[in-house]
Amino acid sequence: MRRLTRARSDVRRQQLTAQSPPGLPAELSAWPRYTLGEAQLGDLELLTSGVFAPLRGFMDAADVATVDVRGTLADGTPWPIPVILDVPADVIPPDADHLVLQDQEGSPLAVLAITERLARPAPDDPAAGSSAAGPEVVRVAGPVTALREPEHGPFRSLRRRPAEVRAELSAAAGPAGTTGGNVLAYATRRPLNKRHIGQLRHFASQLNARLLVLPLITGPADIVTRPEALVRAILAAKQHLPLGTLVIPVPLAARDAEPDQKTADLRAAAAVAAAYGATHLLADSPSVTGSPGGTKNGPLELPGVPIGVISAGEWAYDPRSEVWRPLALIEPGAEQGELTDSELGALLDSGAEIPAWFAPPSVARELRRARPPRAERGLAIFFTGLSGSGKSTVARGLAEALVERGDRTVSLLDGDQVRHLLSAGLTFSRADRDLNIARIGYVAAEVARHGGIAICAPIAPYAQARATAREMVTEVGDFLLIWISTPVDVCAARDRKGLYAKARAGLIKGFTGVSDPYEEPRDADLVLDTSAMTRQQAVDAVLKLLTTGGWLADASDEPADPNGTAGTRTSGSMLRLGPAVRRL
Repeated sequence: MRRLTRARSDVRRQQLTAQSPPGLPAELSAWPRYTLGEAQLGDLELLTSGVFAPLRGFMDAADVATVDVRGTLADGTPWPIPVILDVPADVIPPDADHLVLQDQEGSPLAVLAITERLARPAPDDPAAGSSAAGPEVVRVAGPVTALREPEHGPFRSLRRRPAEVRAELSAAAGPAGTTGGNVLAYATRRPLNKRHIGQLRHFASQLNARLLVLPLITGPADIVTRPEALVRAILAAKQHLPLGTLVIPVPLAARDAEPDQKTADLRAAAAVAAAYGATHLLADSPSVTGSPGGTKNGPLELPGVPIGVISAGEWAYDPRSEVWRPLALIEPGAEQGELTDSELGALLDSGAEIPAWFAPPSVARELRRARPPRAERGLAIFFTGLSGSGKSTVARGLAEALVERGDRTVSLLDGDQVRHLLSAGLTFSRADRDLNIARIGYVAAEVARHGGIAICAPIAPYAQARATAREMVTEVGDFLLIWISTPVDVCAARDRKGLYAKARAGLIKGFTGVSDPYEEPRDADLVLDTSAMTRQQAVDAVLKLLTTGGWLADASDEPADPNGTAGTRTSGSMLRLGPAVRRL
């Protein structure tokens, strides 16, 4: 039997080897594969491009421990942050010594030679509102070998290797160059406004340094959300920075570190800046935790980071001089602070003008492109509730009302339609239900990406699946969750198909509200009970939310119908507004 099994294994290996792409290791197809997430893809690119040098792969437990304690690898080499890889335990067979790392399209990017594997506690699932554990994971370590150049991500032509950038900066330094050899780096996840521009010009002049701006493009960007929008906004600001400023997008994800994530992110950014040849890093914070380096008021030194970190300090806008400058140089009481994220977001949501003192016109244009007014922005309206709660009825009524208005394009993704077309073949297991909601979320995100309104009406009983749909949509538009909270007894009484009766008799297994749970939303933007209101009242309540939120123009001056009769008002006891509406 062992010989037969081994023979089959050899045949299988030969078949797989024959399918290996040209130029790749012959064993590649026989090794287990793992599809990297966004943050993991970023770390892999930083490892294989030399940004994370001297690391050659993902760190083992000894390196992680010494980095945490001393800011060095186990051999004493300074290094500031853990770079680790956690994968589901069922991905790697116990006897596997290699792991193929691939992108979301299944293309192999690199091979990890496994030198260590450690079982990790199963992570909690915070979205479930309990301590429900996720799948078991294993932490794998070892060197990685790149199979091809990275291809994913926007602005690929700007993403350069550190050795190339260091050579360019070195050639420009010295008496014949533009600087004395200093390079000031600034790593950011947010567009540059006039304060940032003023600070960068000021500190670059003080250091006689060339500027290196590093947009961090893995994970969501502040204000503009998408990484390509962040890069466009920074390129728009580049014309206001000193000649010779370099802009290099870097796929550095936010570091998962407790309790001080800001310091971990700063140390990671400093390591990346140093790899590109920076001598200093400007920190966008009034205070930075670290020890003084050099002079008493000089740059701070962070463990494991070979360059000094400069705190930008407190700056404000001086209306009298019409410039941004250190707060200490402005007459007390005359200073003006910058717009908060919520204030800037409100201006963008409404389409109002961005003040010239806050951002140059070129940057303001990119902000408006990335975050258009709500009346022009894509939107997913996601109804959730029990079978028979009235989701589909209200969703259809809303779609009809929006089509009648004619000012927005509308796509209706009803539960039954989706089941027959988009998700045919799926069962009612939890995994398939989650996949059904993920597919709906994907289509809704594509509708929102192009400025339309997607109206979705699945049961969507699980909080994590709803959160996944919200996350997909909010990358490109807005998301409103509307809970139809009609009581289960009312839903059962309305049931024309007799599903509730069959479920209660045990003829249908896993029926939501009877033998399977419905996790009530804690993040609904609107709650409606159709047992206490008519269909029209429910539709009117949603239209009111869309109007007050700015997604629809106010039609209060128009008659409610062609005959001019007033619409039925909705009682406040029949609906509840949810938490503040989420913005991009």
